[in-house]
Amino acid sequence: MSSRTAARIAVLKGGLSVEREVSLVSGRECAAALRNEGYDVVEIDAGRDLAQVLDREKPDVVFNALHGRWGEDGCVQGLLEWMAIPYTHSGVLASALAIDKIRAKDFFRAAGLPVATSLLETKERIRTSHPMEPPYVVKPYNEGSSVGVYIVSEHANGPARIANDMPDLLMVEEFLPGRELTVAVRGDEPLAVTDIYADGWYDYNAKYSTGGSRHVIPAEIPKDIETACLDYALRAHQSLGCRGVSRTDFRWDETRGLEGLFLLETNTQPGMTPTSLAPEQAAHCGMDFGTLCRWMVEDASCDR
Repeated sequence: MSSRTAARIAVLKGGLSVEREVSLVSGRECAAALRNEGYDVVEIDAGRDLAQVLDREKPDVVFNALHGRWGEDGCVQGLLEWMAIPYTHSGVLASALAIDKIRAKDFFRAAGLPVATSLLETKERIRTSHPMEPPYVVKPYNEGSSVGVYIVSEHANGPARIANDMPDLLMVEEFLPGRELTVAVRGDEPLAVTDIYADGWYDYNAKYSTGGSRHVIPAEIPKDIETACLDYALRAHQSLGCRGVSRTDFRWDETRGLEGLFLLETNTQPGMTPTSLAPEQAAHCGMDFGTLCRWMVEDASCDR
């Protein structure tokens, strides 16, 4: 039996964040693919007893399929470093930086990457007055999957009506019109540019519901925009110190050419579901889902 076949892989899924349901699907798909690749796989729904479960299961590698807080923000990564278990995706610092959209933008600006103007503001202030000139977007500064996004239009009658269950501190960002583009990076290789079409805002349902959006790969865009997207995604990945697979999202106003291209954010734990973008790009480049998951396991390490 080869060392690869003998390897015991723990797939972390579910977890405690608002993205739990998506993570359960990602984990299930990755676990199935890794079993087909010959690995001994145990699926773990990550709870408060995660350290005890890992100690009992004794995996050789952890495949991190968690999304959102605690799984994507450096917390689980720190636990795995403490337990000296090799794991996939980015390490503690890169994970913590990438999920904090405000701090990530500081690194992007330092790398010369174009980002939208944004600020942090309290929920109560946002409810009572416009924190910036409309149009703008309000969203949590440390969540993913377009969770809790509010768009205040140019002709809005008043400020955003923020739900009570939203965090007390939120990010306000200028609204960027245009097309939704995204680039996955594997290792130090940007894969492709995908153009995302959705009816209205590319929100949580559009991302994860079958038929919620349409992906065009490769994107039908000018060569200079494609080149810039690939370059910006790799530089974003490297500026944060990402490892494994990441995905960087863009908005492009085609009426402005290259000046209309802006980097939105980098995801260190991109979705691994049937409708997810990173696996689609890997397949476009000739790497099927099982091979991609195997590459991520073989890339796993500590001290990331």
